[in-house]
Amino acid sequence: MPPFHSASELQHYADVIVRVGVNLQPGQRLLVRADLQTVELVRAVVRSAYRVGARFVDVVWSDEQLNVVRLEEAARDSLNHVAAWQPAVSVDYLEAGDALVSIYAATPTLLAGQDPEAVSRMMRAVAQAAKPVSDLVQRNAAAWVVVSYPTPGWAAAVLPEAPPEAQLMRLWQAIASTCRLDQPDPVAAWQAHVRELATRADYMNQRRYDALHFRGPGTDLTVGLVAEHLWTGGGAISEAGLPFVPNLPTEEIFTLPHHGRAEGVIHSSRPLNYGGTLIDDFSLTFSHGRVSAVSAAQGEATLQRLIESDEGAARLGEVALVAASSPVGRTGLLFANTLFDENAASHLALGNGYRGCVRDGNAMDDERFAAIGGNLSIIHVDFMIGSASMDVDGIYPDGRSEAVMRNGEWAF
Repeated sequence: MPPFHSASELQHYADVIVRVGVNLQPGQRLLVRADLQTVELVRAVVRSAYRVGARFVDVVWSDEQLNVVRLEEAARDSLNHVAAWQPAVSVDYLEAGDALVSIYAATPTLLAGQDPEAVSRMMRAVAQAAKPVSDLVQRNAAAWVVVSYPTPGWAAAVLPEAPPEAQLMRLWQAIASTCRLDQPDPVAAWQAHVRELATRADYMNQRRYDALHFRGPGTDLTVGLVAEHLWTGGGAISEAGLPFVPNLPTEEIFTLPHHGRAEGVIHSSRPLNYGGTLIDDFSLTFSHGRVSAVSAAQGEATLQRLIESDEGAARLGEVALVAASSPVGRTGLLFANTLFDENAASHLALGNGYRGCVRDGNAMDDERFAAIGGNLSIIHVDFMIGSASMDVDGIYPDGRSEAVMRNGEWAF
């Protein structure tokens, strides 16, 4: 396959991942989790990590095609089995305060045509096994970042009208622009962007809204916020005090909804790729914070099984705001990749809530976190609701409201 980027472009990306994403420090270890198709980026990340002084870099490889083989050939009663060593490795690194890079580049339609029940069983087992990792990540126990890299299956899904030989290059160009690799100094550009997102989060924290009201095509939803919620965005701080950027790209500010205070209906604005299955054109109705009805033009059975993963899977764990004119939105592409699509549009997440989004949340045990309105679940799945037709109002405890977003753009 001919290269679709130069060696220097790839190294710039790796440098941003290492120096901005996890902000790797001399003497730290780095764990990289990646599919075999991303080997070129993995090698560049390893090189960048050693250049900044990494003590050791390890890689856990996966191959998405093995999931297809397993679903086609394995006994159904074996799909609950998960290799325990994989999450254990991640836990070891995160508990030691080292860094984690996850490179996500799944083919959106990989599992199309597979038995939804079998897919759900396999994904649920993976989520349960990964719960200790998810808990450490969500409390920012150590620096972590999720990034993506073009693969043939993903590029073909995003750019089906482009000639096959041009698909990878065009997808790479979109990633490069949204990750600010086209700037003279990408690292400095990211540092400035993170400061801007922090300013917006600070504004929202000063307002102390009790709830947000979303209105748009097919959408009329009010989401209550926990009393001591905190808005954050862009950068994060690890438990060791190290600043890092968990998602590249990132355009969101987000906070913690109350698990029992979502009322109304929400309609998706972009498809959701869940474990290789595409869920599209779907609506969720909420009552007393819980999903009470589901409909989808595609992938409804998978969506239904997703919200049945456990009790908290049918409730909200995140509410995030993104301007429709974000760099990701301006590409005009539907990435079918949550990392990118969630940064093109405001979104919600089903499942576990981020404890860092409530005052003193990281010190709370499960019982206390649930008592103040935080959601507990083995899953955390973002889905997109924002568009250029979406309005968002902030509602104060006394019932007054004011504009937060109009036609998908910030109103302040």
